[in-house]
Amino acid sequence: MKLTGSYTVPGPRERAYALLQDPAVLAQCMPGCEGLDRIGENEYAMRMKMTLASISGRFEGKVRISDANPPESFRLMVEGSGKIGFVKGDGLLTLSPAHGGTSVRFEGDVQVGGTIANVGQRLVETTARMLIKRFFDKLAAAASVLRATESAAD
Repeated sequence: MKLTGSYTVPGPRERAYALLQDPAVLAQCMPGCEGLDRIGENEYAMRMKMTLASISGRFEGKVRISDANPPESFRLMVEGSGKIGFVKGDGLLTLSPAHGGTSVRFEGDVQVGGTIANVGQRLVETTARMLIKRFFDKLAAAASVLRATESAAD
């Protein structure tokens, strides 16, 4: 399934890019993330819990950042598997200055299999969009806190 969209993050592009590269921020913003531990250059082991309709389970997998072009773009690859199936995603994130902040545009593909796929494409797509929105809402909140902290320090 293809997913595209864009969200605005408060603050300059360089800050938004740095937040999106920070594993602590990513772990805090990813819904259901229980851990994101560095295992290599731009590669992280991920643990998360996912709930979809009446199905829930824990996933273990990897998050990898590639094709970095700071502060303009990078590719994010996520793969995970658990008892209820697997999730695999690959997306390009492009950052551009926007009025009052940074526009983060994403476009990518997500594949699911196992029990998760049995709930239906429409529900999977709706849930994926909701999780992406939650991620960007939490990222915007983190950027706002950082911005307020920096302003108070000046």
